[in-house]
Amino acid sequence: MLTTLRRLFGAAPEPNTTLDRERLPKHVAVIMDGNGRWAQKRGLPRIAGHRAGGKVVREVVETAAELGVGHLTLYAFSAENWRRPKNEVSGLMRLFEEILQSELEELHKNQVKIEVIGDLANVSEGTRRQFEKAITRTAENTGLHLIIALNYSGRADILRTVNEALEQSAKTGQAIKMDEDAFSDVLATAGIPDPELIIRTSGELRISNFLIWEGAYAEFWVTETLWPDFGRAGFTQAIHDYQRRDRRFGGLTKDSDAR
Repeated sequence: MLTTLRRLFGAAPEPNTTLDRERLPKHVAVIMDGNGRWAQKRGLPRIAGHRAGGKVVREVVETAAELGVGHLTLYAFSAENWRRPKNEVSGLMRLFEEILQSELEELHKNQVKIEVIGDLANVSEGTRRQFEKAITRTAENTGLHLIIALNYSGRADILRTVNEALEQSAKTGQAIKMDEDAFSDVLATAGIPDPELIIRTSGELRISNFLIWEGAYAEFWVTETLWPDFGRAGFTQAIHDYQRRDRRFGGLTKDSDAR
């Protein structure tokens, strides 16, 4: 898998996609959008778009691993996606299972560590078992940390954290006060650095309840490209654009215009 990608990277890159390997974002998060529209444009059922998008997931994971990105989060299924037609949801769950079954050993061989954020309790039993198997199989791996946001809601995660703190306070009779670090340590993403770059495909300009707390200072990169057409070139271009930005976190850098 990675051998093929190394061969591709050996070719002369386009001038606008040459990357500085020393300035890669530690964590890239992706809102994979546009599968349904990709299928509809071709007169295909929506699940065909999701299947095409699954192939791009492999390509993007390969690219992130080859570049040396530490963490990659993919928004696979939001808590709101249950509102979609039942046949589409069930087809997606089966597709998740198929991808894990076919790709797990290759991912493990390449030291990819898999984690899931979101509520697995409500997904289909077969899908849950496959994800649990993948998490266990890759737990000790030291390469790319691949985080799958499945049945995930940023708001729900924040509310869960607050409610747990309130319950603990009620039990002890003592008020609980948390700073930002302590709050981050009890979210689903505890131990994972905040994303420095959030990519969204298909041109939509919204966060869609994704990593609301964690993405507070992330750089956003939006493309009109639909997810099944995104791939290695799009991912590389997003990182290239990220490297051109001046990240100030509300302050000024020495190269910033201080006016």
